[in-house]
Amino acid sequence: MRGVFLDALTMKLEELDTTALKSCLEQWEFFQTTAPEQVAERIAGADVVITNKVVLERALIESADNLKLICVCATGTNNIDLEAAAERNIPVRNVQGYAGASVPQHALALILALATRLHQYDRDVKEGRWSASPVFCMLDYPVMELAGKNLGIIGYGDLGRRTAELGRALGMHVLVAESFSGEKKPGRIPMNQLLAEADVISLHCPLSPQTDKLVNREFLAAMKPGALLVNTARGGLVDEPALADALRSGHLGGAGLDVLSVEPPPADHPLLDADIPNLIITPHSAWISRESRQRLLNGVVANIKDVMATH
Repeated sequence: MRGVFLDALTMKLEELDTTALKSCLEQWEFFQTTAPEQVAERIAGADVVITNKVVLERALIESADNLKLICVCATGTNNIDLEAAAERNIPVRNVQGYAGASVPQHALALILALATRLHQYDRDVKEGRWSASPVFCMLDYPVMELAGKNLGIIGYGDLGRRTAELGRALGMHVLVAESFSGEKKPGRIPMNQLLAEADVISLHCPLSPQTDKLVNREFLAAMKPGALLVNTARGGLVDEPALADALRSGHLGGAGLDVLSVEPPPADHPLLDADIPNLIITPHSAWISRESRQRLLNGVVANIKDVMATH
């Protein structure tokens, strides 16, 4: 049995215990990155293909004669032609739950940094403004005390629930938006009520036709003036030019993003302008703790062993 990992650089495998992975098949090839024009050659003859973000479209799946399993080294499977795989009876396995500690931690870090203006005060100190201050402290940016404030959660799966728990630990009141399925669930409130009352909104919903650009101009205008927005879910949830305008206008108090609609972003991305106030962008790094990546890799190994046991 031969396995191929198409974009191992996304996992930084040298930091992880790969013993179980390497021993579950007789032969492995690890490619740090794989360009679209390299995929067909690299998966030819492979029994198992692991991909994080490399796209496996219909023609590629149909050309891989030996393929018995596609492992997605992530939760999302949108980069795989699932219909083509199903037609050839090739299982597509993802991994869920691996970032249950890491992502909520990152969401909380963004909330805390925005509320305390940590990044702006740190920058000013390093640029010499504190040294030049006539008094012992700096009070240039307003700080939001989170205790007693409302934390709005949109998307109340595992990550949303865990982020809510962290908010409650800070003394915040948690508001949960109604489910996008339309199912009435106890304790949920309508979206318009959440937008009007939340001091901080954290996004944890999947990207779907229903949630694409959920955070549009109307959504932002309905938010409580001065509120903070955090997105550790999917970049496509946010209308990015609209967010830039809401921050520049001062209607929004700040935003923290770990995801953008295009990753890596082009240099002229609308949210990379230096004049946007109180905006923190991290490079899709909420999930990358070593512990999280090890759980993800362990999940991939479990998927391989499960499927290979039937062959």
